[in-house]
Amino acid sequence: MTISRTPEPQQLDVNAISRISEGTSLKGELSSLTDIRVDGTVTGTIYSAGRIVVGEKARIEGSVYCTDLDLWGKVKGDVCVKNVLSLKASAAVDGNLRVRRLQVEMGASLDGTCKMISEADFDQEVSRLSDSVQVEKLG
Repeated sequence: MTISRTPEPQQLDVNAISRISEGTSLKGELSSLTDIRVDGTVTGTIYSAGRIVVGEKARIEGSVYCTDLDLWGKVKGDVCVKNVLSLKASAAVDGNLRVRRLQVEMGASLDGTCKMISEADFDQEVSRLSDSVQVEKLG
């Protein structure tokens, strides 16, 4: 007789997510090995070895580098995503996209170009970035 157990669901540690809350402004470079949630304003470069979620009222002026990006807000700058970029209906990008996979909802806007890249291309982008910013290599 074989007994199988269903695995227990993993607990998400909410403290492992870096948050820029609504009403908060950040100028400079942000680098995180964990997920990032932006609901405020960021001016500069954002790098995450995980997922970045940009809320509807959020504004980013600068470059974004991450594994996955869910975008509801506005980005003015270039975006480089290792895996999936999901542009939600309220999203607006004024810049160039370099992504492996792209998902776009009706209503999202892009003023720029989009280039599909491989993981190796992404790693090259990050290595160029790490020359000027302290960045841990994505896993």
